[in-house]
Amino acid sequence: MRVVIAEDLFLLRDGLVRMLEAFGFEVLAAVDNGPALARALEEPSLEVAVVDVRLPPTQTDEGLRCALAARRARPGLPILVLSQHVEQLYARELLADGKGGIGYLLKDRVFDAAQFVDAVRRVAAGGTAMDPEVISQLLARSSTRDRAVNRLTPRETEVLELMAQGRSNAAIAEKLVVTERAVSKHTANIFQRLELTVSDDDNRRVLAVLAYLDRG
Repeated sequence: MRVVIAEDLFLLRDGLVRMLEAFGFEVLAAVDNGPALARALEEPSLEVAVVDVRLPPTQTDEGLRCALAARRARPGLPILVLSQHVEQLYARELLADGKGGIGYLLKDRVFDAAQFVDAVRRVAAGGTAMDPEVISQLLARSSTRDRAVNRLTPRETEVLELMAQGRSNAAIAEKLVVTERAVSKHTANIFQRLELTVSDDDNRRVLAVLAYLDRG
């Protein structure tokens, strides 16, 4: 099975290469940055990619963005994402297209070779491999926000609905015939009710929209 590995830490990257080769995988490329990953993911014979979320040059979400772009270009391309922590927005983005061939594991799982290789093979076969901790946090946060969405005031719901349509605060203010300051206040209230705290990792506007779309 042909695999691409993207991990910026040399020791972990080298360890992944050795482990997967020992289990019969053919490593097409082992890269340490986003641009190199983007090129590697264009390889037509690629069967599965193991990708760290954070890669140079930005060390933010370079790996994830490359993975999402590759899946848009090649729907269903199997991607197993590795991350140091549970980053819910990334997990939800990966799941958003509703296609299989997706995995999200914490890096701690890599140290169990049999479990990790099984996850890679499952993803390559079109299945999923979600870390139990990721699922637990997604479900917990999802149910909390679902209830919170139902507690929004009618005006806050209107603002959130317009956010979901991709409108800016200025456009929402124009649509509702209110000031932009009033929209900002409603937006702050929405974030507070949905328990969306300021984070370098998460986009609160996107998470609020996801909660709105998931409310059923």
